[in-house]
Amino acid sequence: MKGLYLLLKRFVKPYKFYIVGAFVFNLLGALFGAFQFAALEPVLGILFGTHKLVEHSAPWGMSIESIKNNIMYQLSNIIVKFGNEKALIYIGVFLVIMVFFKVLFTYLALYVLVPLRNGVVRDIRNQIYLKILELPIGFFSEERKGDIIARMTGDVQEIDNSIMSSLEMLLKDPLLIIVSLGAMIYMSWSLTLFVFLLLPVVGYLIGKVGKSLKKPSMHGQNKMGELLSTIEESLTGLRIIKAFNAEKKVKEHFKKQNTEYYNIMNGLMWRRYLAHPMSEFLGTVVIVIVLWYGGRLVLRNNSTLQPQDFITYLVFFYSIINPAKSFTTAFYAIQKGLASMDRIDMVMLAENNIIDKENPISVRTFKAQIEYKDVTFRYLEDDVLRKVNLTIPIGKTIALVGQSGSGKSTFVDLLPRFYDVSEGQILVDGIDIRDYKIANLRGLMGNVNQDPILFNDTFFNNISFGVENATLEQVESAARVANAHDFIIATPEGYESNIGDRGGKLSGGQRQRVSIARAVLKNPPILILDEATSALDTESEKLVQEALENLMKNRTSIVIAHRLSTIKNADLICVFHEGEIVERGNHDELLALDGIYKKLHGMQNF
Repeated sequence: MKGLYLLLKRFVKPYKFYIVGAFVFNLLGALFGAFQFAALEPVLGILFGTHKLVEHSAPWGMSIESIKNNIMYQLSNIIVKFGNEKALIYIGVFLVIMVFFKVLFTYLALYVLVPLRNGVVRDIRNQIYLKILELPIGFFSEERKGDIIARMTGDVQEIDNSIMSSLEMLLKDPLLIIVSLGAMIYMSWSLTLFVFLLLPVVGYLIGKVGKSLKKPSMHGQNKMGELLSTIEESLTGLRIIKAFNAEKKVKEHFKKQNTEYYNIMNGLMWRRYLAHPMSEFLGTVVIVIVLWYGGRLVLRNNSTLQPQDFITYLVFFYSIINPAKSFTTAFYAIQKGLASMDRIDMVMLAENNIIDKENPISVRTFKAQIEYKDVTFRYLEDDVLRKVNLTIPIGKTIALVGQSGSGKSTFVDLLPRFYDVSEGQILVDGIDIRDYKIANLRGLMGNVNQDPILFNDTFFNNISFGVENATLEQVESAARVANAHDFIIATPEGYESNIGDRGGKLSGGQRQRVSIARAVLKNPPILILDEATSALDTESEKLVQEALENLMKNRTSIVIAHRLSTIKNADLICVFHEGEIVERGNHDELLALDGIYKKLHGMQNF
């Protein structure tokens, strides 16, 4: 149960007062339940005619003997005055009162646990989401999106269903067992000692089954992550699946994964459902053994227990069985939930190496230049960039060209610290970017990508994304600069119109202009354009190119371009090849070099 302790230590601390409240109410419920069973002894004594009347009261105290003596004294008075039948009515009323308080405190114990249970699940979900936002982009290149979603949804829900629901039993059942065992020890310590010799055997058998649940639970959750990844990929690539008539292939792939999940869950649930019948069977065996052993002692007069006492003793013992069964069921469920917690911890405990250093420098303005000094970068082993040197003065436009995979996108991703350089350094205004506060550094930059990243929200919220307290006038002004205002106001609700999932209701050119408007509103001094027009038709490209020119005025711009016609007027063009800058100059200078750039230019003109 070490894993459960560590989980509760991490997440339950803010809710410790709820734990205390649940413990107190469960204890009271257990005590009133014990009084309820204790009322059986005088009832049976009256029925069997073996009850001895108590003629003298004792001073009230905190001892069991004092309480028992005075209760039996009051009952004896009732029997003397009104007879046995009347006494049974009084005992019945006492029993009803005890049951009322028992169920009341049991309900209150569950009531105070509701905020704890839901709060812990909320906190786990919040923490994993915040961790996802904090982790570097490189982490997600190794993970599947569907599996991440599975951990945030299915695994968190499994913790709720398994661990948090079991917490109710863990706070209630041990108290019921302890109170009942206390009563049993008080009634006959020798018989209870015999019971204690049997319980470890039963606990060992049940524990063996419980421990075997964690590994298949982990397999099941991993397979569910793969299933969700397949679903997410199928939804994203549905157009391609249909275009290539690949429905049969993806269908078979999904059916295979789903069948594997089916088989894993079958094995898991067969073991889980073994908990109840196994604990019931073993509990019955123990009861029969105790009934034989204890009955033998009573019949031979080798025990201090009277017949009615022995029956009451058996009732107390039987009252342990249901909590014990619930406890073992909770133990099984916890093993399953801890497997989900292990999967969540793969994200929660993942190392984030893109963090602010101690006492980072705050930066609000860009004053002079960006400088790459001997920058080398590698994802794993092979260098993606090698000893790159480049100075970008303020207000200049720098274009990056070259074949796919030559390192252009990696070059620009290093500037906002999506990744950190492996060797060398990047300086902004003469200071290493690792010395700046990350949020401030990224605040200097605006991005427009080849594939516009938009959200299932309104035009207004997409354009004002990341800008606090933006007004409608500011958003409209940014949209006009981006040539987006006219098509936005043509929609039924204007700037309050929803653009659909990833902007699915818009054309490619419209999506791109909305993303440009977002960059305009942010008004960054440094602009990064990653092939912003390469996927557009001629008419859309013209509108987008005009919007980009409006955006780039008086800014420092780094432009990745495949269409060389869009960067003819750049102040400096850098040609990348296999992670190095092999040519640099303006358009005319590069043509005169008669190298890679001229070759690319000739191919595009053709």
